[in-house]
Amino acid sequence: MSSAQTTVRWPLHAVLLSLWFAASFGVVFFARDLDRVVAGWPVGFWFSAQGSVLVFIGIIVFFAWRQNRRDFLLGAPAPHAPTGLHRRFTIYLFGVLACFVGLGLAQYAGLPKPWIAGIFLSLTLVLYAAIGVSGRTTNVDQYYVAGRGIPAVYNGMATAADWMSAASFISLSGGLYLQGFSGMGDQPGGLAYVLGWTGGFCLLALLVAPYLRQCNVYTLPDFFALRFGGKWPRRIAALAAILCSFTYVVAQIYGVGLITSRLTGLHFEIGILLGLGGVLVCSFLGGMRAVTWTQATQYVLLILAFLLPVSWLSYQQTGNPIAAFAYGQQLAKITALEGQILASPAEAEVIALYLDRVQNLRAKLQDVDATLKAERLALRSKIQALGDAPAQQAAVGRLRKELAALPKDASTARAQWTRQINDYLERAHALSGLNPHTRAFAGDPQGSEQEVALFNNSRANFLALMFCLMVGTAGLPHLLTRFFTTPSVSEARTSVAWSLVFIALLYLCAPALAVLVKYEVMAHLVGQPIDALPAWMAQWSRDPSLLAFSDVNGDGLLQFAELHVGADLIMLASPEIGGLPYVFSVLVAAGGLAAALSTADGLLLTIGNALAHDLVFEGENDPVKAMRTVMWSKFALLVVALIAAYAAAQRPAGILYLVAASFSLAGAGLVPAMVLGIFWRGTTRAGVVAGMLTGLGVTLYYMLSNLPAFREALGLGPAGVLWWGIQPVSAGVFGVPAGFMATLVISAVTGHKENSAPDFRF
Repeated sequence: MSSAQTTVRWPLHAVLLSLWFAASFGVVFFARDLDRVVAGWPVGFWFSAQGSVLVFIGIIVFFAWRQNRRDFLLGAPAPHAPTGLHRRFTIYLFGVLACFVGLGLAQYAGLPKPWIAGIFLSLTLVLYAAIGVSGRTTNVDQYYVAGRGIPAVYNGMATAADWMSAASFISLSGGLYLQGFSGMGDQPGGLAYVLGWTGGFCLLALLVAPYLRQCNVYTLPDFFALRFGGKWPRRIAALAAILCSFTYVVAQIYGVGLITSRLTGLHFEIGILLGLGGVLVCSFLGGMRAVTWTQATQYVLLILAFLLPVSWLSYQQTGNPIAAFAYGQQLAKITALEGQILASPAEAEVIALYLDRVQNLRAKLQDVDATLKAERLALRSKIQALGDAPAQQAAVGRLRKELAALPKDASTARAQWTRQINDYLERAHALSGLNPHTRAFAGDPQGSEQEVALFNNSRANFLALMFCLMVGTAGLPHLLTRFFTTPSVSEARTSVAWSLVFIALLYLCAPALAVLVKYEVMAHLVGQPIDALPAWMAQWSRDPSLLAFSDVNGDGLLQFAELHVGADLIMLASPEIGGLPYVFSVLVAAGGLAAALSTADGLLLTIGNALAHDLVFEGENDPVKAMRTVMWSKFALLVVALIAAYAAAQRPAGILYLVAASFSLAGAGLVPAMVLGIFWRGTTRAGVVAGMLTGLGVTLYYMLSNLPAFREALGLGPAGVLWWGIQPVSAGVFGVPAGFMATLVISAVTGHKENSAPDFRF
């Protein structure tokens, strides 16, 4: 490999990393000071939602162009795509569009909705299965890294699908709807997800991906074994990869079950198994070779499914179908509508009623057994008083339902009423506990001492979450493995650039969808008669976690405080909100399924490879053992898939939380040791082992010590201790520095005893 590909150009890196830092942490830190409107856009909001993302793309494209041009001048071969690949992909694209149009015409002709959903789901799963079967292989290179022959543009497309999981497709817009710019309280987030998940690609391109590709390894733990030698660096890296990937894959399989059940009407658990079958056919038979081409096809489906509804909503509201450019004018309208809601007497009345309900429930909790006994006795007395008269049957039926809905015992009642208290307290805040959409951070830097503290805490949590997402992006094993599949280091750089371009098509429109739906809710639903609300609301309210509304104050009108919207509803219901035909709803569900399946494919493959290749056989290169390793990897993949399906069936924490937690684990456990191993020759084996264990240990301790279920199981009390007010989802903000510090200190202490890397150069 030429020296141009192995030399780190520090001045270029320093300039680009400084620009990255200014466009992310600098913009966010001063976001409140940038809170002025230019050309209809709040400047701070625009930079955080779009401007910084465009800067990140520019950084990666410029870096790839400069470095690849230098490689080419020094004799590196020019990239080329296999003959006929573009033609085949174009045929596939037109095939997808033709299928969609055909189903639309079939719906117009009267084909029942269940048939449309069944046909579309079956066709997509059959397509994925066909790619998996055609890509089946036992060849080691093909199974682990797709023969290192994937062109940059198609690898970028596959990486985008691998990256844009159920969290990005389903939950990101919903999180932005609920959290606005920055979230509040124990819900840090908002645009931190957009900035973190795109800005992390700058770290990936400048510090990690090209250098790992140069090593010609199969897995990330392979790099640690090659760089440091011995068994423990590989083993700990493999365990870290399994830990963060398993947390991530549970969230994806949960999304698979959610979407498949919505699309087919099957039970959630059956939906998990049905979707899981599609995952296994691809990753089990063909490994990375089949997964790559499956993910490239899935990207087309998911991006069409996302862009078509948001473009239609944008056209309806603004007359411009390019949502990423058009939604700025709706931000000012939302700010005005938020002011009207805050000043509404009806909203204040609903909030007061919620507080009354809180007081009543707290009174019930004083003596739960007596309260349950009295309520059962009162309901039975009413039922007996009404008797069996036919005219009273409706009232009797309602009372019987109330009786059946009462908690069965005191512990169940205590848990249920406590949840209701928390829900009512959240709704009793102004705007139902939501932060004003364009306001950067809660509190007021110019207000009282309490408001200043709230502002500082909100900003700190935003920065901490963004940091964890960025660093975690550079350490996720299933993402890094994607860049091992390119033909060369230059192609790996170009592939990172293509990846972010393809990802940005969705990430630039996700804030737009949140704004457009929020405007639709505030302008066209709030204040409307309850019995005149759109039909889609009744349909989606069958699942109270997605949508719930009730006439709390009895005025017959819907108030904003009377409406509960789940994060996952925003994307899944976007076609119905825009009044699009049912076939668009099927497309959205199929796109969400593609997003979840594509990421689950990559994650399960990473876990299976880590278990078999890195833990059991520890990177054996013998051809016979390598073949056996592939078979063991397939078996491990199957077992892990079933365990993850069981965990997802328990309906764990929200998708966004699980995904963000996996980023903290990846960032703290892998990135310090990996980056120091690449750029500092003094990093030793003992140092990297200490760094990985320290980073993972600090992160896991902070997460678990603040997890209510974990504390309850150990009898530690209901609440943990937050360090500087940072939420547990951002535990990596402590784990990453701890990992760097441990690696540096132990490497410095053991450097004279250990020959760190005599023949290892970049």
